[in-house]
Amino acid sequence: MIEAGMAIGSPGEMDAIKKIANLGLKAEICSGCRCVTEDIDLSLKCDVDSIHLIIPTSKLHQEHRLGKTEGEVADLAVSRIEYAKAHGLVLEASAEDGTRAELGYLLKMFKACEEAGADRVCLCDTVGIMTPERIFNLFRELRPRVNVALSVHCHDDLGMAVANSVAALRAGADEFHATINGIGERAGNASLEEIALVLSQLYKVHLPLKLEKTYEISRLVSRTTKVLVQPNKAIVGENAFTHESGIHTHGVLKMPLTYEPFLPEAVGRKRRLVAGKHAGSYAIKVMLEEMGYRTSEDQFKEIFSEVKRLGDMGKRVTDSDLITITENVMGIAAEKKASLEELTVVSGNKITPTASVRLIVNGKEYLESGLGVGPVDAAVNAIRKAITGVTDIQLEKYEVEAITGGTDAVVNVLVHLRGGDRIVAARGVSGDIVKASIDAMLTGMNKLMAIRERTGERQNEKSRII
Repeated sequence: MIEAGMAIGSPGEMDAIKKIANLGLKAEICSGCRCVTEDIDLSLKCDVDSIHLIIPTSKLHQEHRLGKTEGEVADLAVSRIEYAKAHGLVLEASAEDGTRAELGYLLKMFKACEEAGADRVCLCDTVGIMTPERIFNLFRELRPRVNVALSVHCHDDLGMAVANSVAALRAGADEFHATINGIGERAGNASLEEIALVLSQLYKVHLPLKLEKTYEISRLVSRTTKVLVQPNKAIVGENAFTHESGIHTHGVLKMPLTYEPFLPEAVGRKRRLVAGKHAGSYAIKVMLEEMGYRTSEDQFKEIFSEVKRLGDMGKRVTDSDLITITENVMGIAAEKKASLEELTVVSGNKITPTASVRLIVNGKEYLESGLGVGPVDAAVNAIRKAITGVTDIQLEKYEVEAITGGTDAVVNVLVHLRGGDRIVAARGVSGDIVKASIDAMLTGMNKLMAIRERTGERQNEKSRII
């Protein structure tokens, strides 16, 4: 089931729900509704299969938000369920804030919903105050007394949404509500990918899901919603399969399961080793070999010492930093495959930010322009357009931070660029954020193309991520 939105939300929301409902998907398409006839009518106009009727069930919500009694809310819910069922909709009735309602009233509400024709009932931990043992016991009480499908809806205010959802399923719940990346109100909802992997990996439950698409979907949702995924988030966070510690990298390179609960390929990921103060010599050697470098023992010791020195200074040692250190130690004059010959950016009040670039890539000149929400976005878009068809390199991640204070602050821009299955991180530092961004992009492009040339990789050829 996909709850595509709430039809009452806005005309745009209605349009989106209707488009999703008419895509011909296998999933049941649902619209969220309050206990209001208008919400149901608007949902019907969206061609949905079902509605998710949200019923305030705790006294806290009934008295302070609605100003109604328990009996009035129950009567309202029953009348709206009957109305929706008369119009041919599948209906799931959710007890909003149900984990703070009295058990006796909760059971009466579910019974009334069943008798009115509800197909499913749901218990909502709306403010995330349950613990796994409490919600397990609560669902053990509910399951024998509920005669329709029973589902659970958990929020993550105290970081327990996934654990609580799994506990409810173990106690007899038939369905769980979850979101990609755990996005949602306040601290978010239960994370779909985390529950899916817990069920499949730890409980060995077969799921009709393409788990190898997990990371791809996570990135799509993050880009579309512009809600970033925290680096240390389970399963889909940037660091979920990233290893720096010498002990960890040595173990994982010999036998991945020593420091990974399952192989990253299961969710469409690749293992990544990074250089830093905790990195071991074995991992750095492997990284250099994968980049196509063959160093002498003395050269490696110097490279390793410099990585540690930078790490002790609190600096992140990017892939391009490691390449630069290595080439300096080895006395290699790096040839630039891509260079910026000209950049013009126009931005201002009531002017759409526009950028034009002239690039030299592999000896050929490319001229392109781009629009954006700001000058940086416009410049990056111009470069993207210029290299389209020339190389498969794409911008995966962009970060910026001020190094110094004041309006003339020097900024540090960090980008992650992808070429096939290989990712390279690079930085640019300047008092001009546009210049820092372009420098980072070009540095990363040059490093990535140089690695490919040294290792014999071709565009789109599968290789191990660094």
